Amino acid sequence: MSSEPSGESAPVESPGKHSGGRRWLIRLAALVVLVLVLCIGLFVGSFVRFARDVVNLQAPAEITEADGIVVLTGASKRIDRAVELLDSGQAERLLISGVYPATTATQIQNLTHAEPALFECCVDIDHNALDTIGNAEETIAWIDEHGYDSVIVVTSNYHMPRSLLLLRRADDKTDYIPYPVVNTDLRHLQWLQQPGAVRMMLAEYVKYLAARLRINLRRKDIDQPASG
Repeated sequence: MSSEPSGESAPVESPGKHSGGRRWLIRLAALVVLVLVLCIGLFVGSFVRFARDVVNLQAPAEITEADGIVVLTGASKRIDRAVELLDSGQAERLLISGVYPATTATQIQNLTHAEPALFECCVDIDHNALDTIGNAEETIAWIDEHGYDSVIVVTSNYHMPRSLLLLRRADDKTDYIPYPVVNTDLRHLQWLQQPGAVRMMLAEYVKYLAARLRINLRRKDIDQPASG
């Protein structure tokens, strides 16, 4: 006895539906890859410009006199250069910002071989700043306290762009005069073959971008009208 065929047959999916879905996924993946490549290219290009500007920063042969000097502690030679500027009469007072809490003015004076009288009369020590943001806050408070209009900023060349960015965005009335300290001459491309130098520059560039982003977000919050 033969069984009768069922009146309903299973639906057959069109091959075009699967191929169309695959094409859409391939296009989406290609778009994502393109966006990633463009973002990486923009990052690399802006990093190269940042690095080029940094390596070209050099201590000026001559610098105009200012009301005060601020040195941001960190790499070597920064404090020595700042004390030399103060001792040569480039300004009337020096702020050393970001000093380790246990370090005293006498210890710094001994390390720089400066005259004790110079430190007693004209050097202020800041133990509160823990980072560059803190340096900027303490510097601006010190400037306000003394009523200064112009200040020489002493820090490493790679650290100078971020330091000036934070200072000038928070205080646009003071004339900040950069005095970059160069511990290693990076003007030749050989520094690209030094992993330590590349890591240092990349880390500072990321911090610089983060500082700019934080400033822009804060500015948007200030400019945004309050909802009533």
